[in-house]
Amino acid sequence: MFSNKCVLCAFKCNFVTEVTFLHSSILPELFSGSRTHSSDRTMDLGLAEDHFSRPVGSFVASDIEQLKLAIEECKKLILELPENSERQKDTVVKLIHLRLKLQELKDPEEDEPNLRILLEHRFSKEKSKSVKQTCDKCSAIIWGLIQTWYTCTGCYYRCHSKCMNLITKPCVRSKVSHQSEYELSICPEIGLDRQDYRCAECRTPISLRGVPSEARQCDYTGQYYCSTCHWNDTAIIPARVIHNWEFESRKVCRSSLRYLALMMSRPVLKLKEINPLLFNFVEELVEIRKLRQDILLMKPYFITCKEAMEARLLLQLQDRQHFVENDDMYSLQDLIDISSGRLSCSLTEIHTTFAKHIKLDCERCQAKGFVCELCKEGDILFPFDSHTSVCHDCSAVFHRDCYYDNSTTCPRCARMTERKQDEVSDVKNA
Repeated sequence: MFSNKCVLCAFKCNFVTEVTFLHSSILPELFSGSRTHSSDRTMDLGLAEDHFSRPVGSFVASDIEQLKLAIEECKKLILELPENSERQKDTVVKLIHLRLKLQELKDPEEDEPNLRILLEHRFSKEKSKSVKQTCDKCSAIIWGLIQTWYTCTGCYYRCHSKCMNLITKPCVRSKVSHQSEYELSICPEIGLDRQDYRCAECRTPISLRGVPSEARQCDYTGQYYCSTCHWNDTAIIPARVIHNWEFESRKVCRSSLRYLALMMSRPVLKLKEINPLLFNFVEELVEIRKLRQDILLMKPYFITCKEAMEARLLLQLQDRQHFVENDDMYSLQDLIDISSGRLSCSLTEIHTTFAKHIKLDCERCQAKGFVCELCKEGDILFPFDSHTSVCHDCSAVFHRDCYYDNSTTCPRCARMTERKQDEVSDVKNA
């Protein structure tokens, strides 16, 4: 059974684009006439038993060749009938249904497997009847109503069943798994001559003049592609972000678009090695780095606190797991969120929640605080407090002013050194 919406979509795809000799006035009249006639006409498409009856006379179509003949006869009849007449509109609907039936015979889905593996793609047959998808191989619309189509569960590559044997590009997910790194040169162009004037992916002949096919440059790889492999999609380029702090989207090919999407949340950028000067010019990066360092100092409190484990406080950072593992690795999504200000707001809120648990809500965590041994005054100190300094050797915490103003060594380190010397002395005397 076909709904009005399905009939309209099939009409646009299978009839308007191919039967160009029909009068343009038929289209609005066919689906915008009186409600009664339109409803009866489209419902007949799904409910009537005699689908292939000709409005004037009759013909029977049972196989592909007969359907083709019936379609041609229906086309001729449409031109012969009076323009905008009810009989002409009925015949148009009949033509649509004939073409749908022909497509079903050409592209049966009963024998199609649910899972197909090709070039490391894991293609799963889709059950959706949506008509809003586009085949990544042939660039044509996927008509889910009458065509079988597949989606790769790894890289989300979509294609018709009939296009699968034409695929030459391996799954991008495998590249992400084996080589999780970005191209860090800005648009590393090599020139069309180095590509032999062919698409970098499918090897189709291309040129900047558009003959025989238009050459489109991918701003991520720097290479040129044909219009089938490059749809003028746009994406933020990692190299431009790291070197220029630029977040303008640039045109990229389809394979680069999928690769960048899969890499978006992977923490593979070590900024202090790639571009350490960036911290001198982007204040937000310095702020985020300090918040991350504080969170790493809070982590030991949580993993030894029963209440914190039960409350699962660290799970607040489950979408950015690397934030509780190190303070120098960033994902491209991190940098985008830093630029927009979203990360600063969310991380500050999490930082406040964590500090509140340690300093106010939990007595066990409070007991692990420090008293400044240099001035022996003030409140309990914690290593993540903004006004404190931490000894790099023993992790003792002091007031920042006290620790910097005193030229003496850390009292705790001095005690530990003295204790070791006493132990060595006792062993010798024994």
